[in-house]
Amino acid sequence: MRTLTILFITAYILLLPACDTSIPMGEFKLLPEPEIVEFYGPSDLYPDSIKYYRLADGIPLPLPPEYVEGMEETNRISGPQIVFRDEKSLVLEDEGFMLDISGDKVTISGDKKAGRFYGYMTFLQLAEDAREQGVPLPECLIEDSPRLSYRAIHLDMKHHMEKTDYYYKLIDRLAQYKINAVIAEVEDKLAYERRPIVGSEDALSIEEWQKLSKYAKKRFIEISPLVQGLGHASYILKHDKYKYLRDDPDSDWAFNPLLPETYELQFDLYLDALEAMPEGKYLHVGGDEVHTTGRNSGQSELELQLTWLNKVCKFADEHDRIPIFWDDMPIKYAGLYKPMFNTSHSKHEVDRLWKENEHKLLEYLDMFPDNCIYMRWNYSHPQAEGNIKAMEWFTEQELDVMGATAGQTRWKLMPQNESNMENIRSFANTSEEMGIDELLLTLWDDDSPHFELYMRGILAFAEYAWSGDIRSKEEIKAAYRHREYGHALSGEEFGFVDDLEKAVEWWNAALLKSNSRNYLREMEDPIEAVIDLPFSGEDWTEKHSVRLQNAALSVRYCNTAIAMIDTMKTKADRNLYRLEVYEQVAKLVHFSGNAMLAMQFYDIASTEQEKTEALAILKKLPQEFEVLRAGFEEVYGKTRILNKPEGYILDQDHHRHMANQSLNFDWQFWSEIYFLEKLSEELNNL
Repeated sequence: MRTLTILFITAYILLLPACDTSIPMGEFKLLPEPEIVEFYGPSDLYPDSIKYYRLADGIPLPLPPEYVEGMEETNRISGPQIVFRDEKSLVLEDEGFMLDISGDKVTISGDKKAGRFYGYMTFLQLAEDAREQGVPLPECLIEDSPRLSYRAIHLDMKHHMEKTDYYYKLIDRLAQYKINAVIAEVEDKLAYERRPIVGSEDALSIEEWQKLSKYAKKRFIEISPLVQGLGHASYILKHDKYKYLRDDPDSDWAFNPLLPETYELQFDLYLDALEAMPEGKYLHVGGDEVHTTGRNSGQSELELQLTWLNKVCKFADEHDRIPIFWDDMPIKYAGLYKPMFNTSHSKHEVDRLWKENEHKLLEYLDMFPDNCIYMRWNYSHPQAEGNIKAMEWFTEQELDVMGATAGQTRWKLMPQNESNMENIRSFANTSEEMGIDELLLTLWDDDSPHFELYMRGILAFAEYAWSGDIRSKEEIKAAYRHREYGHALSGEEFGFVDDLEKAVEWWNAALLKSNSRNYLREMEDPIEAVIDLPFSGEDWTEKHSVRLQNAALSVRYCNTAIAMIDTMKTKADRNLYRLEVYEQVAKLVHFSGNAMLAMQFYDIASTEQEKTEALAILKKLPQEFEVLRAGFEEVYGKTRILNKPEGYILDQDHHRHMANQSLNFDWQFWSEIYFLEKLSEELNNL
């Protein structure tokens, strides 16, 4: 795997012409990083000088025609051109390729069409760098193929829709970084034809999904559906028509797995989803975070879940799809859930716990479908011995396993922990070490960060899943900035995102007494959750000294980020929109920090003039917020549909998802809204 003979490379180098040292060599950063890459100096080729492409060996064009727009096909073997070649003599994986730039040719070789496509994606990165810097393409030899064969991202659409053209642009960006699959969690964002009441008014039709799926397939990305079932079923069971299918009559969360009508409904949704995404090989059936009794049937929860799982897996098999199932509940029923996330447990302790509890799983082993992939998700500690043990257990039972990591953490305005890079790295390494060559990057929509803010994590995932653990996090961040904004912005001085993450961490509960943002809407009086204000005569500043220190630090981080974004806008070659999104995040966080500091100014004011000035600042906060919110929504609204359809039924919000707590965009600003209500009330009483 991923080999090229040293003899071949040595012979190639000896045949290279001497480089013209008067021509500058540009800066080239590829992402993912190839396994074998040799740069020999500048070539004589400039990207825009290549007007032709040639299909050697009678092969078809491995790209959609728009990728070679402006070029013509030729049969001539001389002159500047890109040559696509089927090279059987190379030992390459299906997606492997060799890219050779020398003389007046760019030669892209691969045993399979996918490999030649990815070779061209690498060429496009080189061409982009050369064009930006005004330098020639490099003389180079690159050989590459992926560490993991299935590199999927999760497109979770349950709480909002993007404008349709955004999804097409996203597919193009994913293809550029060699992501080859999408698992689309559609919930009610597919206009189901067999059960039309389930689809939201803003859902994409089956035909629209088919169009997107075929567009992706041409870019070697297969889209498979995730249609949540058994649990996570609020999008279905919230409707009066289907309440009788509930396992608990008072909860819209879970189906009763003993009712035949449960399967009639789920299978109808599956059929529509499979028609909508005909290019995928999987059907993700969900099955996580659910407790059922079968309306007090007396059957165990594990038996009920496996009864359901067998039925849906049989359906998938009959329709030529491989079912994927979140694996957490069987392990939880066996009392082995917590060790999967606890890094303090040694391997010896984990083995002991499994020895004591494994019988609870073995008792039902015959009921575990063998045509299913058991998806082992762990978003925080994939290196935990308990997580590894769970994966090993499924493998030992000859059941297929796939890992699922995450590009974000919950309850936040943007991804945290360096875009969760360490855990992505760890799970990719664990998967490769265990011989599991499929991995999913989940991107949950529970609190709906803007999708642009996921891209750093997506590119880190692309790196680790394709290349393995060969670059440091700082090197990957630099490559991300280089690729996404331009070569001039790869430097560490432009790395504002990590500090902005810290400011957002503080912002989450900045104006609240506790970290209760996601619980505000279920409170009888949410204003009571807002921090006390400095009008009571108490020593407010001393009481909130730690919060104020963090407010000052967050304001500083935000000021630095906003200033850096302004600079980057003048230098960026692409993705200016993402910088605008980050700017809005920084402004929102800055508002909370500034509000805290304004209250401190009032509290410590020692003269009437200072008190008057402080009051004037506080009285302006509502107006400042309205301006800020309008700007925030304007920027987000360029790609996102902000409001749910009129009459949309919110579910019972079992997980208290922020993005499910209003029909408009109020959910994004609940704590600011309630803070300003309290501030206005208390100012009026002064």
